[in-house]
Amino acid sequence: MPIYEYQCLDCHQDFEKLVTFGHKEAVACPHCHGYHVDKQLSTFGAKISRGKNSLAEGKFSSSAGCGSCTSKNCSTCR
Repeated sequence: MPIYEYQCLDCHQDFEKLVTFGHKEAVACPHCHGYHVDKQLSTFGAKISRGKNSLAEGKFSSSAGCGSCTSKNCSTCR
């Protein structure tokens, strides 16, 4: 089930809603309970992990070095 992001056009609060597939009901704002909401464009997060290499922390770490420097042992490479 996806989580959608919405903004209430009445009270201007942002909120998320877990929506089942085929959901046909109107989505209500949890703050003011109004139905005048706008679905926001959003992205999803993914955690990718492969042994010692990891993209989960926003950087690619590898004991082999990154190739962007000559030392192969800088903070970017680790």
